[in-house]
Amino acid sequence: MTHIVENFDPKLDLVFERDIDIAPELVWAAWTKPEHLVHWFTPSPWKTLEAHCDLRPGGLFSSVMAGPNGERHDNRGCYLEVVENRRLTWTDALGPDYRPTGNAFITAVVSMEPLPNGGTRYIACARHKDEATVEAHKQMGFKEGWGKALDQLIAHMKQR
Repeated sequence: MTHIVENFDPKLDLVFERDIDIAPELVWAAWTKPEHLVHWFTPSPWKTLEAHCDLRPGGLFSSVMAGPNGERHDNRGCYLEVVENRRLTWTDALGPDYRPTGNAFITAVVSMEPLPNGGTRYIACARHKDEATVEAHKQMGFKEGWGKALDQLIAHMKQR
């Protein structure tokens, strides 16, 4: 089912794709409104404590995640591309207004393609700086984590 991801490099990129039964507009709202992000963004048993979305290229995209054993992970980056209801691209290599962070782990691209049945073809690509970072992301459970988070997104948006 995997579609071609622009500039995909199998040594440096990971892809997660699934056809889902909610409209692209709902997926977009889930990704771009903090009041939705805090309900689904972090795969359970982790929780998203807060999220911020300054939805413009160079704008802040951040979240604070909490683990079941008291772990805390602050994510801070910026949007690179914002195409309403279709595509979001962000990175942690840069902070707001494109200021370098020195903490590059991921540049992510999330695409939402409308399906004839009213659903969405959801494609997420995680781009990494080197093969070691790709391997670390795999070990963190990339596919399982992104899949669980997507299940949470769908459940949350269906409750609206």
